[in-house]
Amino acid sequence: MNKDERAREIIRRLEDEYPDSLCSLQYGKDYELLFAVRLSAQCTDERVNKITPALFARFPTLESFAAADVAEVEELVKSCGFYHTKARDLVECAQMLLTRHGGKVPGTMEELLKLPGVGRKTANLILGDVFKAPGAVVVDTHCIRLTNRMGLVDNEKDPAKIEKALRELLPPEKSSDFCHRMVLHGRAVCTARKPYCERCCLAQVCRFAAG
Repeated sequence: MNKDERAREIIRRLEDEYPDSLCSLQYGKDYELLFAVRLSAQCTDERVNKITPALFARFPTLESFAAADVAEVEELVKSCGFYHTKARDLVECAQMLLTRHGGKVPGTMEELLKLPGVGRKTANLILGDVFKAPGAVVVDTHCIRLTNRMGLVDNEKDPAKIEKALRELLPPEKSSDFCHRMVLHGRAVCTARKPYCERCCLAQVCRFAAG
């Protein structure tokens, strides 16, 4: 089985196993998803979802975020780690969204990457979830671990190289949902500590399981 065949079968099996491929971060507005993803760096989505209700209630608009005291934001996001940088990025990002983008989250990779604290992982998630852009590939820790174990990439740890490899393997219209399903599978079955191959829907097509 070559990589193209493996990728197609993995997609099919993940779709059967996880028919709902929603992002696990909770949000109501486009910029709230952008901010939640920023907070999720080096932090679990579960922890972020505990933080954001109070954060978004205290600053219910982009304008209120832009005018916020960074120190107050720090207190609200403190438990997610790296809170000094994250709080500053949220306030500066809100200011930039208002001054440069009319209060809207931009819909291009180029413009998203200019926002404070936004890298390719965040930008791809926004493009896929908010703008439904085909070809969006979110390479997080789950994706790095699983793609290597499964044999979609070969001993590759560089997110940019994995993103490029997956763009060549995945149908563009399925790439965003595929990445969300990888997160679900990485949490439930193919964990960092131990892959539970005996109950994995991908065992028959996974290089690690065949091992």
